[in-house]
Amino acid sequence: MAQAWERLSAAAPYDPGTPLDEVELLALDLETTGLQPSRHEPLSFGLVPVRAGEVVLAGARHLPVRPRGDVGESATLHGLTDDRLATEPTVAEVLPEVMAAFLTDDGHRRVLLAHFAQVETTFLEDAGVRELGTWLDLQVVDTLEVERRLLGAQHSEMRPGAVRLHACRARHHLPRYRAHSALVDAVACGELFLAQTATLALRRKRALLLSDVLER
Repeated sequence: MAQAWERLSAAAPYDPGTPLDEVELLALDLETTGLQPSRHEPLSFGLVPVRAGEVVLAGARHLPVRPRGDVGESATLHGLTDDRLATEPTVAEVLPEVMAAFLTDDGHRRVLLAHFAQVETTFLEDAGVRELGTWLDLQVVDTLEVERRLLGAQHSEMRPGAVRLHACRARHHLPRYRAHSALVDAVACGELFLAQTATLALRRKRALLLSDVLER
């Protein structure tokens, strides 16, 4: 755990002025027992690298997690039951693998890519602080916020749910996948990001920089 943390904290973040096609991202999705880290727990991590205009399926990982408490009613959404997770590793045991997934071969720290990234960032921070006593501010691209920018003034006039992952994918003519699987949703987020950035580049009539999509 300590070695994984040292490598992650030593890796260099990307300069916001870096051309986007030179930036590596890590699409991340979590299935959890709820949305509040103080009360709820992660149940699975879905991870897939995105680089050079490609969702790198060869690097995809699905990491189920055994929670400290019961799964509860959340099992009706994602199908992850107490029995199914009983023999899986704990968050502390998978966190080093999650941290390693953020490392590039050239010494950079991948940008976290997620849809409604607040869930992923808050649960990661909670896990890091609990297991390591600290965490760091990862660079974040949120496909939900990118979609809001693309929609512009139209967003306020659209129906509730218009920026949910499946609705955003439909607007970009991407197929609908089964929801509430961490790995499937991570891949779906990566594909959406590629479609969004292609549209954004056409609108701006130039190659994109990381700063064009970076949340923080």
